[in-house]
Amino acid sequence: MYEPYWQLETKPFENTSDARFYYPSESHQGALLKLRYALQNQRAAALLCGPAGLGKTLLVRTLARQLPETFRPFVHLVFPQLPPDQLLAYLADELSGRAAGDAPTMEQSIRRLETVLRENCQAGRHAVVVVDEAHLLRDSHSLETVRLLFNFEFDARPAFTVLLVAQPSLLPVLARTPELDERLAAKCLLQRFTLEETMSYVSHRLTAAGARRTIFESEAVETLHHLAQGIPRRINRLGDLALVLGFAEESPTIRATHVEAVAEEMLVTVMD
Repeated sequence: MYEPYWQLETKPFENTSDARFYYPSESHQGALLKLRYALQNQRAAALLCGPAGLGKTLLVRTLARQLPETFRPFVHLVFPQLPPDQLLAYLADELSGRAAGDAPTMEQSIRRLETVLRENCQAGRHAVVVVDEAHLLRDSHSLETVRLLFNFEFDARPAFTVLLVAQPSLLPVLARTPELDERLAAKCLLQRFTLEETMSYVSHRLTAAGARRTIFESEAVETLHHLAQGIPRRINRLGDLALVLGFAEESPTIRATHVEAVAEEMLVTVMD
């Protein structure tokens, strides 16, 4: 809607997995390096942790694109609250690339996993299983199932790496589960953007969307950072709405008043 007015090729603040829009903040790049280390050294597990809205899923997808083809299959489990038998059946299906048919028993799923992982390792590949929203795994049965996945080995090395992606509420759970916590080769905690990072993030996003001139005034970005508290998802939402408002008013740039106005409107909408 507003792209032609601002001379953009696409919307700059969409919550997309497009690699062009990945911003390498210090926190995100540090996490990416630690996760690559854990995977390239074929560790059993690693943890990516941070509050909602910091871009954990985008970082995981960026990691997947950066890994060579030897790190396959790459399975992304986005609904971890499955009973143990269904979780194992799902993983067996995804890692093998084919469905088992009627509901298999847990023993059948385990045997399928053993066969698939052995063949994968013999082919010189290392599988990756991402467990998104892992903070939802709060009951002992779910956590125990995840922990037992670490026991799949080939030639005395883990047959695949489990990457837990979670909000900070998982940390005290791990502290009470040392047998799981101790298997994590890397723990990566994402941080909110600093003001400087927010300014670079907004500029990076606009440039990736095709901007060739200054659209957000510096005061507008400072206001954006303050109101969004350095959280990328909130920055995206406020930035997108500010572009809509600036377009509607035919403003040459986005000012701090535009950001304040859309933030106030969002607050009123939530309160209503």
